[in-house]
Amino acid sequence: MSEHFDLVVIGAGPAGEKGAAQAAYFGKKVCLIERAPKPGGAAVNTGTIPSNTLRESAMLLAGLRRKGLYGVEFRVQPDLSVADFMQRERQVIEARWHDIEENLAEHQITTVQGAARFTGPQAVEVTRHGQPARSFSGDIFLVASGAHPLRPAAIPFDGTVIIDSTDVPTMMSIPARLIVIGGGTIGCTYACIFAALGAQVTLVSTHPRLLSQFDHEVGDALRQELTRRLGINVHLDTEVSRIDAQAGLGYVTIADGTTSVAECVLYAAGREGATADLGLENAGVAANKRGFIVVDEKYRTSTTHIYAAGDVIGYPGRASTSMEQARVAMCHAFGLRYKQTVASIVPFGVWTIPEVASVGLSEQEAQARGLGIETGKAFFQHNARGQILGETTGFVKLVFTLEDKQLLGAVVVGEGACEIIHVASAVIAHGGTIDYFIQAVFSYPSMSEAFKYAAYDGLQRVQRRIERAGGLATEGS
Repeated sequence: MSEHFDLVVIGAGPAGEKGAAQAAYFGKKVCLIERAPKPGGAAVNTGTIPSNTLRESAMLLAGLRRKGLYGVEFRVQPDLSVADFMQRERQVIEARWHDIEENLAEHQITTVQGAARFTGPQAVEVTRHGQPARSFSGDIFLVASGAHPLRPAAIPFDGTVIIDSTDVPTMMSIPARLIVIGGGTIGCTYACIFAALGAQVTLVSTHPRLLSQFDHEVGDALRQELTRRLGINVHLDTEVSRIDAQAGLGYVTIADGTTSVAECVLYAAGREGATADLGLENAGVAANKRGFIVVDEKYRTSTTHIYAAGDVIGYPGRASTSMEQARVAMCHAFGLRYKQTVASIVPFGVWTIPEVASVGLSEQEAQARGLGIETGKAFFQHNARGQILGETTGFVKLVFTLEDKQLLGAVVVGEGACEIIHVASAVIAHGGTIDYFIQAVFSYPSMSEAFKYAAYDGLQRVQRRIERAGGLATEGS
């Protein structure tokens, strides 16, 4: 016998949890189905939380937060395992489980563990080992099953020598040598972490820059830090032709025939939607060749009472945006006027070493749109707080219009970048100009104060333009 709900949600990651809670908040009867024993999805269990915790442990235990500042050097013991660094990770994950479960219980959401599969447009069957299958029907469905690392068939993944990011938290030891394939968010993050832990790291990317979705200066600055500070060998614009594992070692051959060897190879070049076992064809839901579900601007799939949100629909694949997508989807599904769209201004942060963050348009994007722009920069080596923290290469960069100084975008490289980027995000979201930074009072010493001096630098650049053109500066120039 089928159990009926107003909403059936598949997946208890950030999108699934928040979408379920949004509908339940407005009185809907909700069922949330999760394959794993615990909620949280990749963000909590295998991705964001574990990687961030491992990064913080590496930064502290390797002394990178204070190395060279006080004449004290730190080295990580060579026989430590990843698990030795993950005690705090376990505490954080358990805290997140508790918070999520408490949130679901508070909203009186029915939770079911098992693998869900559509048997029709308005029905799913849930199976769990050792238990009879259960059927559920719903007026509305939200698919939030997430994504997982891309695993090309030609690569011999074994979970030990050739791994993907989900294998990192269970690694038995810190490898002496690590080859990372991929110069995106995941590849760069883990390359930094393991280099900080003492591994000899080689990073290979097909793109000409690291973090190619960011402003070009971000990728260039990150590469400089990876090579100078962490000793990582970075190979850009390089194709990998073969990956093998033999006798406990991984071998990576690039297009020119050169082969590198390491105790571990981390493949981090892409993700695909976790939809293979959902029976989407039974519900008439379309997905692309990478398994990502196709949705419209309200997150409706090709079957209009079935919505999808989060990593399962692809870019940008961030927990922060996933939550908002699901909330918007459920408000649309149930005709709620509470939240109509995801904010157009979304900050992006990557917890590399150093952190990098971006919001709005990059300089290159603004130029491609034919906008008349100028930029302003301030370096943390000239910032009092940056000097205290030993920041020597980090910076704040602002992108703004020449005509009226409206802030279009900002990037930050350095300690705390993922936090202070929200200052710029708020200014852009409210249509503000760089005059906000000029007029504002920032705590001293603080990293955020760099926004003020980036704005001053921008104004000076505008003045120099005027002088070169033979004109005179006017108020507001």
